[in-house]
Amino acid sequence: MFNPTTIFALECYMHMNGLLNSLVLIGFFALMEGVAWFTHKYIMHGFLWVWHRDHHEPRKGTFELNDIFGLMFAIPSVWLIVVGSADFDWRFFAGSGIALYGLAYFLVHDVFVHQRVKAFKKAKLDYFHAMRQTHHLHHSVHTKQGAQAFGFLWVLPKFRQQFKK
Repeated sequence: MFNPTTIFALECYMHMNGLLNSLVLIGFFALMEGVAWFTHKYIMHGFLWVWHRDHHEPRKGTFELNDIFGLMFAIPSVWLIVVGSADFDWRFFAGSGIALYGLAYFLVHDVFVHQRVKAFKKAKLDYFHAMRQTHHLHHSVHTKQGAQAFGFLWVLPKFRQQFKK
């Protein structure tokens, strides 16, 4: 039914498709750090400070108004996964990359840095120590203006050097 050339071509296509989908997933994961930085600096500390302000204040319960941003980021992720799931095309993998970034954000920002779930209290690796300290530096400013270090997973070299153990 299929000759060896057709089977080989199909296997090459499937391999390339898998490679491209992996690159889309990784690319959207990486892109989200830039989107998160931009959103944090210019939107959260800009016109939507009213939603973000409580994140810079002592916690008064389990949830913050700031948690709305997580839901906002989930919308394009879920939409891409749903529309891309029929054929498992690039949209599925783009949405999955955004979702994986969201999971990493939750684990690093909410669990590790802010201790919303009491786990990972000690940072043994210099990078994670610098990540936590850089975020605390960001939170040392309780106003809309004047904060620094708006990234989440990527710690700038100057902060890695500043907070080296």
